[in-house]
Amino acid sequence: MTQTPPTHLNTTSNQHNSTYLFRILLIRGVDTSLNQHVFYHLHNFILSSGCLTTSIDAQYQYQKVSIMQSIYQSTSLLLLAFGATADAFSTTSNAPSSTDVTQVGSLTVPTIGCGTIAWSTDFGRPNPELVDLVSTASTNQNGVFLDTGERYGSHAKTALGMGWGETECLVAKLLKDNDAVENHPSKAVVATKFTPSPWRTTVESVVEACEESRKRLGVESIDLYQIQMPDIVKPLRRFGLDKSYDKVYWDGLAECYNRGLVQNVGVSNYGPTLVTECSEHLAKRGVPLASNQIAYSLIGRHNGAQQTLDTCNELGVKVLAYYPFAMGLLTGKYTSAMPELSAEHALTSSLTKSRRSKFEQKDLERYAKGDGKSIPAGGVAPLLSTMERIANDRDKTVAQVALNYIICKGAVPIPGARTAAQYVDNMGALGWRLTEAEVSEMENVADNLGFSFDGAGFKRSNAKFVGYGMETWSLT
Repeated sequence: MTQTPPTHLNTTSNQHNSTYLFRILLIRGVDTSLNQHVFYHLHNFILSSGCLTTSIDAQYQYQKVSIMQSIYQSTSLLLLAFGATADAFSTTSNAPSSTDVTQVGSLTVPTIGCGTIAWSTDFGRPNPELVDLVSTASTNQNGVFLDTGERYGSHAKTALGMGWGETECLVAKLLKDNDAVENHPSKAVVATKFTPSPWRTTVESVVEACEESRKRLGVESIDLYQIQMPDIVKPLRRFGLDKSYDKVYWDGLAECYNRGLVQNVGVSNYGPTLVTECSEHLAKRGVPLASNQIAYSLIGRHNGAQQTLDTCNELGVKVLAYYPFAMGLLTGKYTSAMPELSAEHALTSSLTKSRRSKFEQKDLERYAKGDGKSIPAGGVAPLLSTMERIANDRDKTVAQVALNYIICKGAVPIPGARTAAQYVDNMGALGWRLTEAEVSEMENVADNLGFSFDGAGFKRSNAKFVGYGMETWSLT
């Protein structure tokens, strides 16, 4: 006979309690990265029992809450109501997620970070989805690793050269407000970035920028302070005014470190030669280089990315990998030829299609399906098919396989997330590892696709739109 969950657990009337119960499960280490089909049937069971009134349609869309939030909340109720344990839903794993951490300089962080470049405010107030994300992430006993930058802000302001520090302020407010609600400080590690600019030509200009970021973040010392890119912004290059200030910026990092303004320093988009020079330069000042953030994914390993990762591993510099999903391509979200991934589309940890420009969307669809020219017909589909099979064998999502691959290569993926559901799905890549055979198989398929991912639209892995045009760098 089917048991009915206790009526006092009705999430329609008390959704706060169900969210709280879900957080308890995270704290207790329950594996919430269950196969989506298991979640679906669990949710339907609760729905038929009258415990939750939100319904799922054929496309896994929700009327009131996001798919993952509703499923996780429903599952938490079921597990608690019937006394189930994490063992009842165990997946292939060789390490509990609670111990899946890594060292970035002096910092101990979760082996997956959270990018904030797409975070924004609604009419001057924090987005409720971001509030819930930070609240959920705070339940992780290892804390949360947030990556931001002084130039992160709303797309419109950023495009106009405005909005400096907007996202840093938002991150600080979200963490502060969450601390007040939870009544204890968040175990958050926050990394931010200095942006090379034509008017910044001295060591003190780096220190001043660091001070501003420190104040916006509301901290005495920044956990990880990074240079966002090589010194490539040269609007007067055609007139011969293209002097590089990279070494000046490195000295600026050292000064910030020695003054105690930052705990660790890093760089971004540095290739093997530049990262080696920077590491040696800083070492002479007694400053260790903690990290190098580059674009890296299964289909973004070429054009110097793999060589850069190998060099960083040799130097003891941790690679932080942005674009781990290749802007959503490695989740199947742009491939209509794979209908079996339709449920996973809703769980993807990258931005939704509606947040892409038409230019970006066109490029991504070309990668996904191929154009018969620079990208062979079929695009990324052969790789997704392999990833999906591995994901199904492990009761994981394709997105989680993409993240775990990067971890297996010795890097820390920094996927973006805008909701608690996306963040939790990302964290489902922790606590287990792909086998060497699985890694090798996916790499072989990726290498045989006939193309490499280098970004879409104005968002490139080797270039940045800087107002007057595109400036590029090279990892080779």
